[in-house]
Amino acid sequence: MFILEGNTGVGKSTFLKLLQEHAPEIAVIQESVDSWAFQMHGQSLLGNFYENPKRWAYTMETMTMMTRVREHTYHQVHAQPASLMERSVYSGHYCFAKNGHVEGFFTGLEWEVYLKWMEFMVLETCKPPRGFIYLQASPESCFARLRERARVGEEAVTLEYMQQLHDWHEKFMITREGIDQRVAQVPVLVLDATVDLRRNTAVAASYVAQVKAFMQDMIASEQVVPTRVVSGEFTGSFG
Repeated sequence: MFILEGNTGVGKSTFLKLLQEHAPEIAVIQESVDSWAFQMHGQSLLGNFYENPKRWAYTMETMTMMTRVREHTYHQVHAQPASLMERSVYSGHYCFAKNGHVEGFFTGLEWEVYLKWMEFMVLETCKPPRGFIYLQASPESCFARLRERARVGEEAVTLEYMQQLHDWHEKFMITREGIDQRVAQVPVLVLDATVDLRRNTAVAASYVAQVKAFMQDMIASEQVVPTRVVSGEFTGSFG
């Protein structure tokens, strides 16, 4: 199993549709955003979080963690090797929850409880993927796309918040700061997502080819060692 990562609004759904059209041999597993974006007990959990993060951060992050752990553990057993899951338990923690902690959205007790769930449900239960594919774009670009799609519950998102999430994604995917060693060793393919793949067919075709080659290399390799990937050029050695 592989995981697709990137900031909110970066174009993950568009990219997955592109793969479904041009690489049907890759099984796409879309994010269950409906689990927290839309109505639950008459409320949008995502909308509540954006409007009042200090009240809803712990509820939001534990809910998303449970949903993603359930999906991750299922697909790590049942998914075919060339499967690509949209977002993960890892970005949920290393990008969204960590940002909430730094911004003071959690109480001290809430954060300690959340970390205990993280250690038990994620680090001890979820098997790291064969590889990450990181769609990288500026927070300004992601913010513009977010405004264009006008998804329910995202009306309160600010550019400042998008910048914070961008910085956390860079730490998670590029510099690998503060990442559990088991996750930090997973190879990353970085693709420039500032390009409009719906209009630039040449770049879209190149990205599809790079993803297919990356997956083939990872599946064929039985032992993975730490590596670094920049601007879509995969480098590293594998046992």
